[in-house]
Amino acid sequence: MLRPKIPTMPTPTGHVTPPAPVEPTAVLPSLQTPPAAPTAPAPSRPVVQLTPGTVLALVGGGTAVVLVVGAVLVSMLLAVAITGASVAVVLRSLLASETKRR
Repeated sequence: MLRPKIPTMPTPTGHVTPPAPVEPTAVLPSLQTPPAAPTAPAPSRPVVQLTPGTVLALVGGGTAVVLVVGAVLVSMLLAVAITGASVAVVLRSLLASETKRR
């Protein structure tokens, strides 16, 4: 039936140069140097020192985050409650008007 057309690879345009041959290089042994004096290893991670100011900043920042997240969640819950109550009022009035017509 229908046969898909397979695209062909485009041919390069312009001047194309062939790749240059790579010539192997000889490895020459060098003079052995004595090992350097051993040094103390660097610590894997820096030490964090908590000062009273940084502790106060961390506690204040954490409190602010908790308050903001709490306010957002409470406002979302309030929006859902108000929407549900308004839908209930509309449905009740629609059902009450339907029963009065009959």
